[in-house]
Amino acid sequence: MWNVHGFFGSTTNLQNEIINLVGEDNANTFYQAYYQNYITEADVSEIAGQGFNALRVPFHYKFFSPAPGEFIEEGFNLLAPLLDWCSTYGVYLILDMHCAPGAQNTNDFSDSDGQVAGLWIQQSYRDWTRAIWWYIASYYADEEWIAGYDLLNEPVLSGGFTSSQLRQFYIQLTSGIRQVDSNNIIFIEGNWYATDFVDLTPPFDNNFVYSFHMYWTRPTLGNINGYINMRDIYGVPLWLGEFGENSNHWFSSIVNVMEESNIGWCWWTYKKVDTINGLVSVKKSDDYQALLNYWGGGASKPTVSQAVS
Repeated sequence: MWNVHGFFGSTTNLQNEIINLVGEDNANTFYQAYYQNYITEADVSEIAGQGFNALRVPFHYKFFSPAPGEFIEEGFNLLAPLLDWCSTYGVYLILDMHCAPGAQNTNDFSDSDGQVAGLWIQQSYRDWTRAIWWYIASYYADEEWIAGYDLLNEPVLSGGFTSSQLRQFYIQLTSGIRQVDSNNIIFIEGNWYATDFVDLTPPFDNNFVYSFHMYWTRPTLGNINGYINMRDIYGVPLWLGEFGENSNHWFSSIVNVMEESNIGWCWWTYKKVDTINGLVSVKKSDDYQALLNYWGGGASKPTVSQAVS
């Protein structure tokens, strides 16, 4: 999203680089401004005005539970104004655990170390994930504009963890949520970046959606027939929870396929820096490009004052 690439751009690495560059106090000031301004009421108004009725909000587990057994309200506080704007403009929120404890794949966007998807290696990480979802669901159980919970973004199983075990883990997460929340929708994604639903049928809840993602494949009906068959056999809705990063022609084609197939869809992502393949593009300043050049190894280190600006 920030035009940094590879594991340099993982949440923890990027935060550490910013601290190393400007110090912890300046970094904290930056992040607070970032959280408060990245999405504003004007954004939600524009989103609603363009005809969208839902926002999928990716979150890092640390905003709700920075350590096992420790629960904080920072995530709720950050979401509160967004939820207010969404209620004003008639837009639902779908909460997406984008970074789970231990990481659910080895990619930078899961805040992994690039080597291990620890969620599938250690039971303690899975227990921690269950506790976080219980905590979130207990808070939002009766919130009208929370549509539901996307339990894990793009899991990629490893360490001998099987698809049938993934099913059992999803059942455990859902059971914990249902202890406190019988209202909101459960969204589950398939293995291998939300594409493989082996052993995830039949459904195990009566307020439930199968969510798949599409990137770098032909935007044709033939490429989703397996998902449609799954929907029709089990009577469970489908949702294209992510697509994008391709081309405007590709976007137009996939939206037409989804609309013709009665499948809801959600763009990834709403806003990025200097892009032609997103809905909103933030202009990149010369100072920010200089910072990217330094991080990319092609320029000298900026001063603290230059970096802060």
